Amino acid sequence: MKLLDEFKAFALKGNVVDMAVGIIIGGAFGKIVSSLVSDIIMPPIGMLIGGMNFSNLHVVLQKAHLDEATGKMIEAVTINYGNFLQTTIDFLIIAFSIFIAIKFMNKLRTKKEEAPATPPAPPAPTKEETLLTEIRDILKDKR
Repeated sequence: MKLLDEFKAFALKGNVVDMAVGIIIGGAFGKIVSSLVSDIIMPPIGMLIGGMNFSNLHVVLQKAHLDEATGKMIEAVTINYGNFLQTTIDFLIIAFSIFIAIKFMNKLRTKKEEAPATPPAPPAPTKEETLLTEIRDILKDKR
């Protein structure tokens, strides 16, 4: 029972919940960036270099063939470097986006830390206040 209580205390800590939310949002962000790369960025690049689709770029190591003993078709063995290029571009965009987000958060954090901890000193009295104070003090002395 103690182990269950410890797990409950751990799971309900703010940091764990924040981390879970971050992972979920990060996964969704990754899907958005993957779509951005595969659906928006790569097609124009492919068009510029001759109308090719990067996901179809591959090197065939062994062609597909029919296995005469079993009568089954054996798939081709390929190195899919086009998918690798696309995934690498996904990674670079995600990494850059996270870098910018962290840089922005650090900037906000330093501004928050630079804020003065003590309230500013009250403003100096105006000339009228100073004059009225002097008049009051003179009148006190005459009594």
